[in-house]
This record gives sequence, C-alpha cells and structure tokens, in this order.
Amino acid sequence: MARPSRQRERESASTETTDQRERERACDECADGTLVTSEDQGELVCDQCGLVVEGSNIDHGPEWRAFNHSERQSKSRVGAPTTQTMHDKGLTTSIDWKNQDAYGRSISADKRSQMRRLRKWQERIRTKDAGERNLQFALSEIDRMASSLGIPRSVREVACVIYRRALDEDLIRGRSIEGVATSTLYAACRMEGIPRSLEEVAAVSRVERKEIGRTYRYVAQELGLEMEPVDPKQYTPRFCSELDLSEEVQAKATEIIDTTTEKGLLSGKSPTGYAAAAIYAASLLCNEKKTQREIAEVAQVTEVTIRNRYQEQIEAMGI
Repeated sequence: MARPSRQRERESASTETTDQRERERACDECADGTLVTSEDQGELVCDQCGLVVEGSNIDHGPEWRAFNHSERQSKSRVGAPTTQTMHDKGLTTSIDWKNQDAYGRSISADKRSQMRRLRKWQERIRTKDAGERNLQFALSEIDRMASSLGIPRSVREVACVIYRRALDEDLIRGRSIEGVATSTLYAACRMEGIPRSLEEVAAVSRVERKEIGRTYRYVAQELGLEMEPVDPKQYTPRFCSELDLSEEVQAKATEIIDTTTEKGLLSGKSPTGYAAAAIYAASLLCNEKKTQREIAEVAQVTEVTIRNRYQEQIEAMGI
C-alpha cells in the first residue's frame, strides 16, 4: 500500500523541481525577466518583455472571439440545458409548429402537409414504450399544476426528481399516476419552503385530497424525505397581499404566531387556519378590519376554524 504514495511523492517532487528550474531560467530575449506560467493558457512567458517561450498547450476554447455579452450569446452554439421536467431530459429534437422556412417565408401546402406528418411521427418516436409515455404524462401533469399554482421552475425540477426516484423504487405500481405526481409536487413545495397547502394543490389536481395526502405520506416514508412541520408564518405574506393589508398587519400577525406558538397552541392545528386567525386578529388590532368570510376564502378554510383559532390566540395573548 506504500508504493502508490511513494510514487505520488516522487511525481510531486519532480513537478516542483521542474517549476523551480523554469523560475530560475532567464529569458532569452531580455535576459532580465523571469519565466512564469500564465493561468489562462498555461504558457511559459517572460514577466518583463512578454516573450512566449513555450506554448504547446491545446486551447479548448471556441474558434471565435467575442468582446461583449450580446456578441458572445449570438455566437454561442450550445443548446438548452438538460432538465428533469421532460421525460428525455430535453436531449431530443423537436419540429417547430410554425409553417415557415429558415428565412421566415411561408412554405407551400405540400410542404405543410409533409411537415405535419413529420411532426406527428416525431412526437410518436420520442416515447419508445409505455413506461416513457407514462413518465411523459406524469411530468406534464406536474408542469400543468405548477403553472396553475405559480410555482418556480426550481421547485418543478425537484418535484420531477422525486417522481423519478419513486419510479425507480417501483412506488407507482398500484397507484394512479396523477396521485403520485400531485404528491411529489406537494412534497417539493414543502421541501423548498413554498407555502402551498394541501387544499390548494388538490384544487388544481384531478385527484381527491384524501388520496393525495395518503400517497404523499407513503412516498415520503419510502424515500426517506425529511419534512419539517409547516410554519404558519410562510402563509402570512401571501394572504396579506391577497387581502390588501399593510405590512403593519403582517408584522402583527407574525408576532401573534410567534407568541402563541411558544405557548404550545400550534400543536395539532392546521397551519393555514392558524395563519388566517392570526391575520384576522392583527387586522382588528391595526384597524384594518377584514371579515372572517374574506379571510376564509383566501386561506381556503372555514369561518368556524378562524373563530376557534382566534379565540385561542387572543386568550393566550391576554387581549
């Protein structure tokens, strides 16, 4: 086991000796400067006159030059980055739906019919079997629901990664594709700290809320997803914005949530209902009254829930 380490020591020692010889070597042109290795190209140059003594390294950069960002973008020939939101990760080609040629001119009727057939067969050959077709359908469902909920692209990527993991672990068998896709989107929202309740996710899904919750718990347990309890303070900015309340009400609602949570009132309570009750109490204290029905419609909870949580919070606050 000692031989490889000794070999590495000899190689590092020889490299250091070579570097020291290059530093001690004088320039052939000016005889005053020392030779240094440039960091960008790895060339051996003189630090006084700039003479390139050795330049045998291969340049792996592009064959063109650019002097600003727009010029660099226009000359770049790389494609779009790979993404987990597509079943083929975006590596296949696609035929545009516009019936135009490369110069923007309209193509003839015969060409349009031909391109329509090519486009149809292109979509068919992108999925070679039923598994890929099911994966394509699931990822499109995740993208559709995420667009309806206004979820960022990064969270969609996390949801698709979780779904792929569930597919690899064979967790989809015996369950609906829509249910697993919805549960992975809800899990991604909780992991990334995006405040979306189970009711909001179920509203844009084609699956019932009970099935989503059951599938979510199963997927999270089997994949070992570490989920922290939802903080009601994550919902207060969005609810206050939809209710046109000021920042003073938002700060007061956050204070009510912090104070009552320390007294143990949050345990076993719905975070959306808890946040809605805190906003209702803060709006009364800040003279920006909103009715319980208005807040209940935004938070998607019942007025009874708001009244119950509101009574508990004001008693704990001593108001």
